[in-house]
Amino acid sequence: MAIKDKVLELLDDNKGKYLSGEQLADTLGCTRGAVWKAVKALQENGYPISAVTNKGYSLDENTDILSLAGIKKYLDPDRQGLEIEVYKEVSSTNLVLKDYANQGVPEGRIVIAGMQTQGRGRLGRSFFSPSDSGLYMSILLRPDMAAADAVKITTAAAVSVALAVEKVSDQKPDIKWVNDIYINGRKICGILTEASFSMENGGLDYAVLGIGVNTYEPEGGFPEAIRDIAGPIFHERKSDMRNKIAAEIINNFMRLYDSFEENSFYPEYRKRLLWVGEKINVIRGSEKTPATMLGADEDCRLHVRYEDGREEYISSGEISIRKA
Repeated sequence: MAIKDKVLELLDDNKGKYLSGEQLADTLGCTRGAVWKAVKALQENGYPISAVTNKGYSLDENTDILSLAGIKKYLDPDRQGLEIEVYKEVSSTNLVLKDYANQGVPEGRIVIAGMQTQGRGRLGRSFFSPSDSGLYMSILLRPDMAAADAVKITTAAAVSVALAVEKVSDQKPDIKWVNDIYINGRKICGILTEASFSMENGGLDYAVLGIGVNTYEPEGGFPEAIRDIAGPIFHERKSDMRNKIAAEIINNFMRLYDSFEENSFYPEYRKRLLWVGEKINVIRGSEKTPATMLGADEDCRLHVRYEDGREEYISSGEISIRKA
């Protein structure tokens, strides 16, 4: 770990308190000059660190900036060994991890960012990923599963996010089949799983699970194109909240991933599923077919009944609510 990261870890552990340059240098076994350079670099990266003569350095106790040290504080003990990289900005956390996957990096590598310049959504759409208001993360997986079961990764992720948000906010998130998380009718999270398939056995070579969470409303609000859909979890900033949410998602997902064969995520998924019993449109390309949503089966396929009485289980596509 670089001195800059070690300084941040110590300031984060003592948030709101002043630590002298001498204290930091003695603890880290470096010079006070090295500490000063580390603090300057952190300040340039946007960390609100105060420097006061004869008192030292202090990280604002109300800060909510993503950091490796901040996330590790909330990780379960058996998840501390995960390889996690945290960035202020990346092109796309999924793109970064796909490069790692193609280099042979083992599963469990996680990339987290506070901003994406090329955020990716389903069906080739962009995903709005502004600075300092959201949480964008991807997890590299190499599961031993058939390609047809890859949807379970997305489903387990949706449950993981819902449980994490409920724990930190006391709100009850719902899941829109198959990959969106809603609170009070507003989308607060999107999930994109991208996979590479093995030609030899028809299974997955790897999967990159991408999760984007709207923690706060961005400065200036959401873009007009998604203003009627998107919403934040919180309307006011909260200390260390994005680190907490990131760690909780990781804790939840890795626990569910360890028991994938048991479909341990399914009862919670079914319980939170939006629009069961409601009139919906099944969307495939430009075609919309009216139907009634009946639920989802253990393979995460959507169960619908069309107006002619015919029933179908759907494994791909999108749905929308039919307005009266």
